[in-house]
Amino acid sequence: MLIDTYGRVATDLRVSLTDRCNLRCTYCMPEEGLQWLAKPDLLSDDEIVRLIDIAVRLLGVEEVRFTGGEPLLRPGLVGIVERVAALAPRPRMSLTTNGIGLGRTAAALKTAGLDRVNVSLDTLRPDAFKTLTRRDRHKDVLEGLLAARAAGLTPVKVNTVLMPGLNEDEAPDLLAWAIAHDYELRFIEQMPLDAQHGWKREGMVTAGDILASLRTRFDLTPEDAGERGSAPAERWLVDGGPYRVGVIASVTRPFCAACDRTRLTADGQIRTCLFATEETDLRGALRSGAPDDEIARLWRLAMWGKKAGAGLDDPSFVQPDRPMSAIGG
Repeated sequence: MLIDTYGRVATDLRVSLTDRCNLRCTYCMPEEGLQWLAKPDLLSDDEIVRLIDIAVRLLGVEEVRFTGGEPLLRPGLVGIVERVAALAPRPRMSLTTNGIGLGRTAAALKTAGLDRVNVSLDTLRPDAFKTLTRRDRHKDVLEGLLAARAAGLTPVKVNTVLMPGLNEDEAPDLLAWAIAHDYELRFIEQMPLDAQHGWKREGMVTAGDILASLRTRFDLTPEDAGERGSAPAERWLVDGGPYRVGVIASVTRPFCAACDRTRLTADGQIRTCLFATEETDLRGALRSGAPDDEIARLWRLAMWGKKAGAGLDDPSFVQPDRPMSAIGG
């Protein structure tokens, strides 16, 4: 079991498969990209599967989310999913992706054992997409979403970040589009995880702003609090249901007290929080020949030291040195 001093138990593992990405979203990285990790620093496919096996067999992890960077850029992704699906106990598996390339891989991922996907899409307007991502790939993302739904990677969740002056007016249109396509839309407050450290709280579109905008067109009824559990998104029934919309208010309504996550970076470090400034090296233990029990002990020790919260409301908050692409969302 992965338990911390506040009694929280981590059962959800986020696994970053690569720090690379084929988009350059303004809230994540600079236009020229970043200095990518050297290939020898990345965990191999075998190392990733071994660590996930330790997590589910010895540490009580029940769900695995593959992230990046962009996980579809990982050459061995389908094979990793297939091997993790064969573990006992078998964890639930999902993938967070920008959707580019999903049109080609959705069916294979479903066959390999992937359960569902989260796809990032911030706008319905191709011109705004190009401005936000610095790439002209809007059509590819829409095709990827359709392929995911057709393959049965459901519920297909769409993650959206609203930015002032770019797409903050699109919330109602995005929700109407998501309902029409049977996607579950989740708005995410912009978080301080950009490589250029340009995030400012006063320039952020907040959960309150998002809900106010949605209510200009839809009737929103809060979901029963008991249904949320440890999920990061607060959800509302749209016009009485059955469709729902979620808002992940990491900054203005933090949910740290119910956090059940542990994170493995692409280079084999354990992070207890997206905003943590400390890491625990499991790659070194793996490559020095440590047995599974020792690796599990190191992992437990890392989680025991997890802080009470991310500290975003603390004036002394220090943004992590690693951008989101290297940590895994």
